[in-house]
Amino acid sequence: MFLQRTKSDKTDEELLVQYRSDHNLEWLSSLYLRYTSLVYGVCLKYLRNREDAKDAVMQIHEKLMDSLLQHEVSNFRSWIYVFARNHCLMHLRSMKGKTAVEISVEGMENGISMHPHEDSSLEKNVERLEKCIERLAGEQRQCVTLFYLKDQCYKDIAGATGFELSKVKSYIQNGKRNLRICLEKND
Repeated sequence: MFLQRTKSDKTDEELLVQYRSDHNLEWLSSLYLRYTSLVYGVCLKYLRNREDAKDAVMQIHEKLMDSLLQHEVSNFRSWIYVFARNHCLMHLRSMKGKTAVEISVEGMENGISMHPHEDSSLEKNVERLEKCIERLAGEQRQCVTLFYLKDQCYKDIAGATGFELSKVKSYIQNGKRNLRICLEKND
């Protein structure tokens, strides 16, 4: 007798393939449920507020529906960690001027062992990257920001900016090269 595998038996990659093929939200929810604690921990670390972190977990789940259809993901755990971190950083930028309360590791739902190792050099690198993005030419900065930080595809960027698709690709490629040069100079 042939036994069909349940969602919980499937690998992350299998769930991603299923979701991308039939857009059934059950596949996505099953996959996301595996990493909800990780995402919550990341959000709590950056937002430093339990309610904001819970809201962010839900917002990230909603954003995944489109993002996973637009982006190739080979390692979901790493990708969702970065996706959650970027979501929180964008939220913090939009909330400039509001204060946050420091939360200790003990206050987190899961211990630090459940989170990928991160040291202060990552924060410094993010700050350096932000400064380098600000130094890019206007078109490059706009396209790089929309592509990497807002998770938009080339076609959407072309529609939003009015640039031709080939120009969008060129601005992103040149912007990436200029960011690399800028970051290497600052080492």
